[in-house]
Amino acid sequence: MTEREDFLAWVESALYTAERALHDGDAGPRRALWSQEEPVSVLGAWRNAFGLEEVAALFTHLERSFSHCTSYAFELQAYDVSDSGDTAYTVGLEHISTSVDGVPRTFSLRATQVYRREGGRWRVAHRHGDTVTAPGAEG
Repeated sequence: MTEREDFLAWVESALYTAERALHDGDAGPRRALWSQEEPVSVLGAWRNAFGLEEVAALFTHLERSFSHCTSYAFELQAYDVSDSGDTAYTVGLEHISTSVDGVPRTFSLRATQVYRREGGRWRVAHRHGDTVTAPGAEG
C-alpha cells in the first residue's frame, strides 16, 4: 500500500469514526487522533482555538453541544501526502445532521485539515472549518 493509500484508508476509517462520534456528543475519538504536540490550532465554524489547552477546551465545548447525530458524511475533494510521508492534508465537505444544544440541525461545513505523522501514526495538527450557507455556495 502506498503512503497515499494508507493515509486515505485512515481518513475513511479512524478519522470518519472520530468525527461522527464528536457530532454524537463524544469527543474522545477526536482527542485520540489529535496531536499532543504544539503547534495545534482550529479556525472553526463555531469558535477558534490555538494551542493544546484551547483545543482541548474547544473539544469539551463541542461534545457538550452536539448530540443525536443521525447523519455524518465526508465528501473528500482533495488530499495529498508529502514526499517525505510526514505531513498530509485533506479538503472536503462535511454534511451533518445532529442536535446542537438540543435543537436538531442539518448543515454542511467546508473543512481543511493538516496532519503530521507522530510516532508512526497520523495526527491532526490544524483544522479550518466554515459553514456552507447554501448547496453549492462558494462564498
